[in-house]
Amino acid sequence: MRLNDKLPPSFQSIVKPAFEALSAQVVDRLWAKDHRLWKPDPKEIADRLGWLTVQDQMRQQLEQLQRCVVTGKGLNIKDVVLLGMGGSSLGPEVFRTLFGSQKGFLRLWVLDSTIPGWVRQVTKAISPSRTFFLVASKSGGTIEVMSLFAHFWNLVSKAKGNHGGKQFVAITDPGTGLEKMARDYEFGEIFTNPADIGGQYSVLSLFGLVPAALLGIDIVRLLDRAAGMAEQCRQQKDVEANPGAYLGAAMGSLAKTGRDKVTVIASPSLSTFGLWVELLLAESTGKEGTGLIPVAQEPVLRPQAYGTDRFFVYLKLKGDKTHTLDQAVQALVKAEQPVVQFNLRDRYDVGAEFFRWEFATAIAGHLLGIHPFDQPNVQESKDNTNRVLETFQSTEQLPEQANSHPKNVAQDLSSRIQPSTYVSVLAYTTPSRSFETAVHRLRKALMARHRVVTTFGYGPRYLHSTGQLHKGGPNTGVFLKLVDRMTPDVPIPGKPFSFGTLAKAQATGDIQSLSAHDRHAVRIQLGRDQAATVNTITAALTETAASERRSPSKNRRQIARR
Repeated sequence: MRLNDKLPPSFQSIVKPAFEALSAQVVDRLWAKDHRLWKPDPKEIADRLGWLTVQDQMRQQLEQLQRCVVTGKGLNIKDVVLLGMGGSSLGPEVFRTLFGSQKGFLRLWVLDSTIPGWVRQVTKAISPSRTFFLVASKSGGTIEVMSLFAHFWNLVSKAKGNHGGKQFVAITDPGTGLEKMARDYEFGEIFTNPADIGGQYSVLSLFGLVPAALLGIDIVRLLDRAAGMAEQCRQQKDVEANPGAYLGAAMGSLAKTGRDKVTVIASPSLSTFGLWVELLLAESTGKEGTGLIPVAQEPVLRPQAYGTDRFFVYLKLKGDKTHTLDQAVQALVKAEQPVVQFNLRDRYDVGAEFFRWEFATAIAGHLLGIHPFDQPNVQESKDNTNRVLETFQSTEQLPEQANSHPKNVAQDLSSRIQPSTYVSVLAYTTPSRSFETAVHRLRKALMARHRVVTTFGYGPRYLHSTGQLHKGGPNTGVFLKLVDRMTPDVPIPGKPFSFGTLAKAQATGDIQSLSAHDRHAVRIQLGRDQAATVNTITAALTETAASERRSPSKNRRQIARR
């Protein structure tokens, strides 16, 4: 069977009622920015729909974008470090990995972490006097961003031949504290984003386009692709021919039948696109006890490893080596899993995909009856972090945290897995190839043994991405939190706490928030060899599975209980 952007025939009947519902002028009302599609109260809806037309507005910003690029070349800048979280960082991360640095343009580092090792890693990789720093925050006061700014401002100030504030660029909403600070510190550029765009919908706004321009990406071409998709998404007469409405109807309808795990399978070059989808779907729909659970960068296994709670979306970029993925996806179709495939002609089609998914998420929110533009539980974790830091400042100690032994975790996780469960691995540590390989093996073992959905996120990045879903979405998550020792640490200039203390406070605050919402979380202290700790958990899972195979009667009883 040849895959396309429509569901296999056996699933069309599930989506048909949604098309009938959408035919009642829903698409037209969305374009008219009618907040009543979601809730009767316009709060954080009526003023959050600017993403619908942002690709047109951004053409007015081309001159300032070009000026920023020219300034960088004039100062002999070689690198650019983006200091941002969530909506400010994950879109640029897609641009960084998909396009890379074009010839004669800057090398981009996306730093959306407070982990000391990660901060040190980026600090060592750059020359402070030849680097731009993008300070990106919609609210203008995000604790991670302000802490990172303090670190790099101090670094630049001490560097020989530095250009001071000219090396710093602010991207924020009008009237924020960051906008004022940027003026006080005489930043080289201040980009003021339209205020009517929520963070998770901001990739095609200045939050995405400033780093894209510094990478040398053709902004006009990118916006043209987005505009082309937007035009297709205006289709009301034939809703099934509307690419955004179709995806939204599929996600919403399948979620109502229990297939709420939207699993993104992507070409190698598009791998990080799934991380952006995680942000968009989790923050937008994970609330009121419902929502879409996005799954990114998961091992692609044989059909036997998947349950009946999945909806697969395969993103295929022309020119990528995808033979193995093609075969795996075809096997899923033969196994009667719901799969759609979106083909990208070239890298610039990512502009169209960004808009398709944003439109689809708004449609899915309408069908699920939720408000897709706020993030109520994100603020909750921030408040918990602040309380933990206040405790530290008064006692010079962080609250004691219970740590599980890696060998016991396999049994703990296994005992809590049900058919609808997802296991979320959350790591407060510095990325490394060995660690990510170990996590890949762990996810594979969990899938093979339990047919369970697995997700993975680095902290504190995920707090601004999937964190909303973890607390506000369905209570089907089991959370494995892996926390680095945070040594050696890095001080934060002007603060009574370090990056390591901040990161630990964020991990602690998040566990408190999960507990308050009756979510089960297990915390493990990572040792000197982080990968070894994860491998111990995987080995315990594998050993238990082997033991069950040797005792088939016991295995049958356990399966019956599940």
